[in-house]
Amino acid sequence: MATTETIRLSGERETLLVTLYAKALESRSPASILKDSVADAIVRRLDYDFARLGLGARDATGLAIRAKFLDDLVRRFIAAHPDGIVLNLGCGLDSRIARVDPPAGTRWFDLDYPDVIDIRRRFYPARDGYSMIGSSVTEVGWLEAVPDDGRGIIIAEGLLAYLGSDDVPRLLDRLTAHFPGGELAFDGYSSLGVALLPLHPAIRATGATLHWAIDDPRELERQVPRLTFVAEIAGSDFEDLARAPWPMQMLARTVGAIPFLRRMGRMLRYRF
Repeated sequence: MATTETIRLSGERETLLVTLYAKALESRSPASILKDSVADAIVRRLDYDFARLGLGARDATGLAIRAKFLDDLVRRFIAAHPDGIVLNLGCGLDSRIARVDPPAGTRWFDLDYPDVIDIRRRFYPARDGYSMIGSSVTEVGWLEAVPDDGRGIIIAEGLLAYLGSDDVPRLLDRLTAHFPGGELAFDGYSSLGVALLPLHPAIRATGATLHWAIDDPRELERQVPRLTFVAEIAGSDFEDLARAPWPMQMLARTVGAIPFLRRMGRMLRYRF
């Protein structure tokens, strides 16, 4: 029998359990989109009351579809750049490294707070080309551990909205200057989205506070000149939405047809 693991997190750190549980919950379905058996195994080992997060099937499916989109983006990047660098910011206990399973030659870096990385090491073994970095993303020194001799893909899933409004452009300016080129993808929330998301039971349960909003994706081009806006992908645009229950498909398409609702929460892609 697996040993039960006790963890104590709060605020933005605790939100990693929201995404972990959503992926585990969705992966228990016979029709799972993500098939994240690693997340499910970790959840079953944790001594934590996941019911307090108030996550339902629709939440789980939505977060799984978002994760699958990012997984596929990383897979395509690695296929084009086998010796590239993957930088997964605010990794929490996410199993993207296991889901993507990059080939030898790919250098993969997962970053989160030191206490989160300490927890992560309980569940994720060492593997060739894989490094975990314990640091706040807004600290400067951690980037020295990441090579600068190849193209990079930077993923920030469920992270940037928790940073300060000035912290995000400063962070992205440092990251885009570090690599000779690459891609960036993250979930961005409009001002309305940042105002409403704390009303969700899971966010209320953690006590996390959101700060950074992005209404116009091109504003980030002006703040970080090395960035070039590529695409804005709303929930109704994800290919895997077609595999979701039809009521969820209808809701996503309705929201996607109304501009101010469409931008409440969407995926944003840039190149640099």
